[in-house]
Amino acid sequence: MLWLSSKSYLLAFLVLAPPALASSGDRLPEYQTCLSYCLSSSCSTPNALPLTLRLTQWTCLDNCKYSCTHSVTDLLLARAQSEGKDPKVHQFHGKWPFWRLAGMQEPASVLFSLGNLWMHLRGFKALRRRVPRAHPLRSMLLTWSVLSMNAWVWSSVFHTRDTPTTEKLDYFSAALAIMSALHFTVARFFFLSPSSSLRFRVWTTLCALTYLAHISYLTLLPRFDYAYNMAFNVALGVSHNILWLIYALPARLTLFRRFPSPFDPESDSKSPLDGNNNRTRYRARNYRPAFASRAALCVGLTTAAMALELLDFPAIGRVLDAHALWHAATIPIAGMWYTFILRDALDEGWRGWL
Repeated sequence: MLWLSSKSYLLAFLVLAPPALASSGDRLPEYQTCLSYCLSSSCSTPNALPLTLRLTQWTCLDNCKYSCTHSVTDLLLARAQSEGKDPKVHQFHGKWPFWRLAGMQEPASVLFSLGNLWMHLRGFKALRRRVPRAHPLRSMLLTWSVLSMNAWVWSSVFHTRDTPTTEKLDYFSAALAIMSALHFTVARFFFLSPSSSLRFRVWTTLCALTYLAHISYLTLLPRFDYAYNMAFNVALGVSHNILWLIYALPARLTLFRRFPSPFDPESDSKSPLDGNNNRTRYRARNYRPAFASRAALCVGLTTAAMALELLDFPAIGRVLDAHALWHAATIPIAGMWYTFILRDALDEGWRGWL
């Protein structure tokens, strides 16, 4: 379920190196000259920025950096073309040049983050409408869905304006969604009921304390530990995916029961009576639903989509980069995950636990 977000360990691979103190573009004499001139001519006296920039918290310094980034990039590309050389696009302040839109630094990533938010909202409504209230995992599914929506909200905010605060909110909300996905998955696989299981309460407490320790460590450090944050999210995500891959194994390779079945499925005399005095049949230990392979498909597609994060190329048209493409890819994958989760939650194998 880790298409998050967005980040899914979504964000684990989103964790790029921290913004460099000096990217190659920052060191260019043309950039330094442009920035110095802009600051002296535009920022020495109060100069109101357009409303969209003020609403998105741009400062005069930020605006000068943005203007000089594109001015110098245009200059260097034109120079390379006139000299017959291969054009080279530089990074500035740890980022490729992006055209902004209405104050949004990375409008494509904002758009696709909102697309993921919309897909999770649809999924949330489907879960709330179709999963029975008596289902022991319903509350966890809805909680995970809400936390995923929250993560994509902050992804949209972060890509609108990258600041230390929005960065932390983006990373922390993504880690919470990933932790929630793992929390649900372990409870689902080991049939930990929220209403009556001591094991469930222990597992929930462990997850909560782990998450609090995680964000406390990152908050108290003088500098954000990007390597640790990546390792933390990868560990959660890999654990989550391994469980769903085990779920998708062929029936003959079943390692543990996929659905609760306290009675011997081969002995109907041990099964309880239903409302019509008929024996209720339960799933065998190695019962594997026909849709189980979709779990492996979802994991595979999520991993393939995240491979986009390993690519690092200048934004196409200064709009679309690898990170934005990853966010675009996770939109349909999220829909596939919700379809699978609903089928799993509605399978007859749960009747023994309802």
